[in-house]
Amino acid sequence: MENDRKELHRPITYWIGEGAGWLLKHVVTGLAATGITPNMFTFFALGVNSAAAALFAMGRFRAAAAALFFAAFLDMADGQVARRVGRVTAFGAFLDSTLDRYSDLGLYMGLVVYYTLIGRSFYMVLAAVAMASSFMVSYSRARAESLIAICKVGFMERPERLVLLIMGGTFNRMAPALWVIATISTLTVIHRVVYTWQELRAGRSLPGASVPQPL
Repeated sequence: MENDRKELHRPITYWIGEGAGWLLKHVVTGLAATGITPNMFTFFALGVNSAAAALFAMGRFRAAAAALFFAAFLDMADGQVARRVGRVTAFGAFLDSTLDRYSDLGLYMGLVVYYTLIGRSFYMVLAAVAMASSFMVSYSRARAESLIAICKVGFMERPERLVLLIMGGTFNRMAPALWVIATISTLTVIHRVVYTWQELRAGRSLPGASVPQPL
């Protein structure tokens, strides 16, 4: 009886999470049953992201947001399906990360093209800064983790950036979304630089870590 009362008094966010987890579990089960490999989902996500980039370039922000939402689902599905069918591989993770960078760059390039075509040079530069700072968030972590165990500090990871782009497109408020992405991404990079410096100064480098050569 006591357990039943606890169940009834759980917050609504708990039930939303439970429902989303149940739905995701069954969707992933269905996707795994199709025989489509996880890497194919990764390429599908790249294709849908490319379509979203083209829609951004044409100024069709709401359609781009819908495509981006679907691409985010596919991007999530590849890892879930890989775990479900026991096909998690180091190369799959590498491929997913690499194509994610192409997807990100394509989305911002679409916005750069749009603002260039309509003659809004300031927002063109803003989109370019958001693109560069977003790339540097991922790059700074990858370089840091060649020296230290982990560097996930900072807020503006890829999921947060995608949510902001989806919201900016849905509500036709892309400029504020780009401002937030550019600003918080830059702060995230600075945080990671400082954190890595502190870790190395404290002697917490990886065994055998050496100064990486420029890429």
